[in-house]
Amino acid sequence: MERLSAPELPDWLSEQLPFDRYTVEIEDGLRMHVMEQGEGQPVVLFHGNPTWGYLYRKVAAELVGEPVRLIMPDMIGFGLSDRPLMTSDHTLANHSRWMSALVARLEIDDAVVVVQDWGAAVGLLAMKDNPGLMSGLVVLNTQLGPPKPGFTPTTFHRILSSRPGRFVPWHNHLRYAQGDRRSIGGVVQKSYSYPLKRRQGGGDAAAALIRMVPDSLDHPSVPLLKDLEGLVSTISQPNAIVWGQKDPILGKILRRINRQLPDAEVTATEAGHFLQEEVPKEIASAIRSVIARL
Repeated sequence: MERLSAPELPDWLSEQLPFDRYTVEIEDGLRMHVMEQGEGQPVVLFHGNPTWGYLYRKVAAELVGEPVRLIMPDMIGFGLSDRPLMTSDHTLANHSRWMSALVARLEIDDAVVVVQDWGAAVGLLAMKDNPGLMSGLVVLNTQLGPPKPGFTPTTFHRILSSRPGRFVPWHNHLRYAQGDRRSIGGVVQKSYSYPLKRRQGGGDAAAALIRMVPDSLDHPSVPLLKDLEGLVSTISQPNAIVWGQKDPILGKILRRINRQLPDAEVTATEAGHFLQEEVPKEIASAIRSVIARL
């Protein structure tokens, strides 16, 4: 794999990310930004909307010096990865294809996979395209399949999927999704907002991924989410769940996720949606546990 140079960061942000950083060309003219720490068992950590690899810095800090190779990619359109040509390019099919291309270039034989939010669908579908690569799984707050018949979209998604809602800068107010709102503020919130502001059109990805959430069973994401559900039903590798029960959107679906992964070790916490900010020790412990059972 050819590692290309990574975009420069301002000092206030760079000092928070003591990682090896590089980019990988996954398609002609389209580069994905990756951060890494350590050597040993590969662990690929997939973020969701509207975050980037920065989300996992506290988890990485808990694992410094341990025999693991942490790999933290930024999805296309997020973090320091390139933006697609068109906002309409933000589809689940494209994101899983882009991530699959990166995973194929990482030169790893097996990996523990950590997923949260859209990182679950994108990351796990990428693993499906690279059979035999996933050796273990840690699931954080997310969905692992399509909505059920008769569902209604949440108020959050109805508002932010509307035409006026697309202009709401919700990515600047992530604290409202937290169990402890003090966990995201100041320089931390600034660090999440920075990549979405640094280039024209940067914020389009956050709104586009909200529109990737199904609002009906005819939504184009649904067939791939059914594929995801089928994949999860076949998982026999060691797995664990760490859950933020104070997540205002997904906090109450832990039992559903546990039914999909009945052999998982479960850690329920009082964290919110971005639980990496609130319970990094518990997430690091789950990663160690899965590795110990490989």
